[in-house]
Amino acid sequence: MKKKLISMLLCAAMVGAMLTGCGSSPDTPSAEGGAASGGSGSVETGGEEELFARSATAGCQQFPVHWGGDCSASYISMAETLRGGLAFAMSGFSFWSHDISGFEQTATPDVYKRWVQFGLLSTHSRPHGSTSYRVPWLFDEEACDVLRYFTNLKCGLMPYLYACAVEAHETGVPVMRPMILEFPEEPGMKNLDMQYMLGESLLVAPVFAENGEAEYYLPEGTWTHLLSGEVRAGGRWQRDTYDYFSLPLYVRENTLLPTRGDVHVPDYDYRKDTCFGLYHLTDGGCASCFVTDEKGGERIQAKAGRQGKQIRLELDGWVPLLFSCMAWKRYRVLQGEQR
Repeated sequence: MKKKLISMLLCAAMVGAMLTGCGSSPDTPSAEGGAASGGSGSVETGGEEELFARSATAGCQQFPVHWGGDCSASYISMAETLRGGLAFAMSGFSFWSHDISGFEQTATPDVYKRWVQFGLLSTHSRPHGSTSYRVPWLFDEEACDVLRYFTNLKCGLMPYLYACAVEAHETGVPVMRPMILEFPEEPGMKNLDMQYMLGESLLVAPVFAENGEAEYYLPEGTWTHLLSGEVRAGGRWQRDTYDYFSLPLYVRENTLLPTRGDVHVPDYDYRKDTCFGLYHLTDGGCASCFVTDEKGGERIQAKAGRQGKQIRLELDGWVPLLFSCMAWKRYRVLQGEQR
């Protein structure tokens, strides 16, 4: 059991390393950032190098990845960590991370499991501590199950997350986004610092209370809970109670979300055996996404459009993929084109 969980911890760390693979500037060797000299946090990654750092200045966004430093093992510090990370993202950094369950002191099993949820829904994921180990079996048996569940969830989301990382590399738009960045026209977004967008399509609101209660805001539109499939109207505040295997994790309307089921590693060809979930495509609306290989190179583009009760799906590329249309059982889906 412990061997399997150790592999899950390593897998969580590998997810972050995979995302960073397309984060550095191709024109600037990472050695210039001090990463190639065997400095603290430098890890060999198959001919590339990654620097896990907590100090930064202008230009350091070329040398990911950065994390938030020595937070404490409490809900207050967990919330402070999120606020700091969102401010960091608004400063031009595409990726950021934090010490799951806090660096100083030792978290309660409750805080550990909630921070695992938050940590595995960040670009880079690492349990890390000062005076005690952060392996889940030292907290309780359920912590092992929670870590396993959210590691597998992140591995399944890698086609989407890696496409977000490619976008960040090409455009500079961060993967983890403050709400104001994604919804600048909606009033009140600048004050929302306890939730964020993971890419343009997923809304994440970590739970910061021992009773499992979360209060969060869904912007205008229709939102679908990724784990339960529940559909809710946006433009209003929500309050719910969650167990350790769920949290507010919603998919934005007009989203074509690439995922892969039954996968337990982060590094695979994201173009193969990918499932595209179509979430609440509005009449006259369209949705699109792309998936790449492990190096962010060759891409497959997928598109969906709706007119009335007809939805047309198009897929270009050479790999046969599966389309699943979420919450559209009453609509007729036309055969997609593959070319």
